[in-house]
Amino acid sequence: MSDGGLVVIGSGPAGVAAATAYRDAGGDGPVRLFTADPDLPYERPPLSKDVLRGASDVDDTFLHEPDYYRQRGIEIQLATPVAAVLPGQSAVRLTDGRLITYDSCVLATGSAPVRPAIPGAQTAHVLRSRREAIALAAAADHATTAVVAGSGFIGCEAAASLAARGLAVTMVTEEARPQQARLGPWAGEQIAAWLHAAGVELLAEDRLAEIGADFARTEAGLRRPADLVLLATGVNPQGALAAEAGLAMQDGRVRVTADMRTSSPTVFAAGDIAFAVNASARRGITVEHWRDALTMGEIAGRSAAGQRAEWSQAPGFWSTIGDHTLKYAAWGDGFDD
Repeated sequence: MSDGGLVVIGSGPAGVAAATAYRDAGGDGPVRLFTADPDLPYERPPLSKDVLRGASDVDDTFLHEPDYYRQRGIEIQLATPVAAVLPGQSAVRLTDGRLITYDSCVLATGSAPVRPAIPGAQTAHVLRSRREAIALAAAADHATTAVVAGSGFIGCEAAASLAARGLAVTMVTEEARPQQARLGPWAGEQIAAWLHAAGVELLAEDRLAEIGADFARTEAGLRRPADLVLLATGVNPQGALAAEAGLAMQDGRVRVTADMRTSSPTVFAAGDIAFAVNASARRGITVEHWRDALTMGEIAGRSAAGQRAEWSQAPGFWSTIGDHTLKYAAWGDGFDD
């Protein structure tokens, strides 16, 4: 492969947006995107909603057709993990030992689901990738009961989607009300009512203690039948490459300025792994939302191409839970009303 230009690590929304924005901003060097994922870039939000409900096909989630990347001169290397980022050499090292040099590099390695340390956790489903969505939907085809652990975005969306398929669904959450920590008790009550209307049983202020072959047991001693269990128990940012490269970090994330630049001037970071300064908030914040990953990736790509760009919009997301839609915009560190 030719050297120089832009190297992007990660094929989620931030990585694809960075590659595209670099080209749109006039970046004329080679653009190479490396990802451990075996599939072309795809949208994740539909996986817990339309795809899991059976309302759309998982093949409809691809972000772009292959021609989109060819026409823009974006080379995507699928199933090709990066082993190390070497800022001192302006290079990345692939797991097969190859060194690929860059003029600029964008880290967009995203997050990975957390599995709690309980018996049977490795047998449960998680929902982050396209392949995991396919496996979950296939299991749901042959299931009548399900237990969902966690009441965040994925947990609430997936629980309602599984119930819409006709499964008897139980949600187990540590919170008194779903998403109360983020949105407050009033909003939590509304979401709990939406889940109840969708047919989801809610076990609040409890957590899973054991997952068996056809059941799940909580710490409170409640046992529920479970042909499948979905763990929606949070994610961890995948910041190991950045930390090993010696980049400035905070709580497992990469510290970046409002233009997504890291402590290494030619390395940028965007999306879930970034602890980014927001120019309007005038402080560093973290987000794990699709729309913001797109925005941060675009800013990283434009910055890498030499344009001036900064992150200034308020973070936000939308979530569909059954027949209801929740929309949110905030700095992510509390609420007033």
